[in-house]
Amino acid sequence: MNASFGLWQRVRALVRAHRAQLRFCLRMTVAGLAAFAIAQALTIPLHGLWVVLTAVVVMQMSAGGSLRATVQYLVGTLGGAVYAGIVGVLIPHTTVLSQAGVLALTIAPLALAAAVNPNFRVAPVSGVLVLLISGQLGEGPIESAVTRVFEVALGGAVAVTVSLLVFPERAHRLGVRAAVRIVEQFARVLPKFLAGFAHKLDAEEIRRIQDDLGAAVASFQAIAAEAEHERLVRLLPEADPGPLSRALLRLRHDLVIIGRAAVTPLPDAVAHRLEPRLSRLGAAASDFLRGCAAALARRGQPPALDAVDTALAAYTAEIDLLRSEGVTRALSSGEVEQVFALGFALDQLRRNFTDLQRCVQENARNAGGKGRQ
Repeated sequence: MNASFGLWQRVRALVRAHRAQLRFCLRMTVAGLAAFAIAQALTIPLHGLWVVLTAVVVMQMSAGGSLRATVQYLVGTLGGAVYAGIVGVLIPHTTVLSQAGVLALTIAPLALAAAVNPNFRVAPVSGVLVLLISGQLGEGPIESAVTRVFEVALGGAVAVTVSLLVFPERAHRLGVRAAVRIVEQFARVLPKFLAGFAHKLDAEEIRRIQDDLGAAVASFQAIAAEAEHERLVRLLPEADPGPLSRALLRLRHDLVIIGRAAVTPLPDAVAHRLEPRLSRLGAAASDFLRGCAAALARRGQPPALDAVDTALAAYTAEIDLLRSEGVTRALSSGEVEQVFALGFALDQLRRNFTDLQRCVQENARNAGGKGRQ
């Protein structure tokens, strides 16, 4: 009995951890089956192959992502099908050699268009299908082009509809979860970087952390683009994800500057004086970031910046005291640049904390009223 209960608990934990992925799996399966059923009902050629393929290909993790993929796929298909249909009508291709020539004349411009604009990346595929399949199905190039566009539009419509009706996952919700994880990463990393001005850090570890942060922010920007598509079609009255995306990117840049400056510790005479100030500042900043992450997750109000301001003022006062005592005069030019870079980064960090705070407030305000306290 205990073993069965333990197994059930593990299964439930696994399902909760991968809930978004399991929902995506279900949505794609439903989209494929629905597209197949519609294609059979309409007696579309080739068992509705292109309808089903489109429904599966354009299905994304979020409704906004599915909408964006559908638009891009439809644009590429329309461009490729129309161009191939025109070429097929204007240039006779009854022999193998002429077919090869028409095929080259079709693929080359469409490939160039795909290289210039990602919206046309399926255009060469559509062009090839219009030229090669039309003859097999007894269709002319124009009829084949119209059919391909119709099939893609139908498959895309099925995918978007399923995304909205079957365990819908909004890009905004996915973006908030990603932002929470990123802000929590910032909270863990910042004290570590600030400690590097007094203690030697592993340069390889810093590089790995920076790469992880960069990849996380880039992933969030992709989700934010999908959320923007949801806002454009008014799927949900959510806040504009752009300001939060820019705030996270700027905070990431601040950590890059601090991390690079922290690779080499400061001289003992300076590090000994600054270490307690930087430790206090790192703790205050980390607490603020964790508070922002928690507020984003529950759509509540962000924490105040009072503790950060107090710690930053204490650090600035210590720097001024070191200068007045002439301690900084003994520093090399590289060490002076290091201190200057840290000061600049901390100043920018404080400004970007304000931007992050504003984004969290907007997220709470959009939840209704004043948000949850």
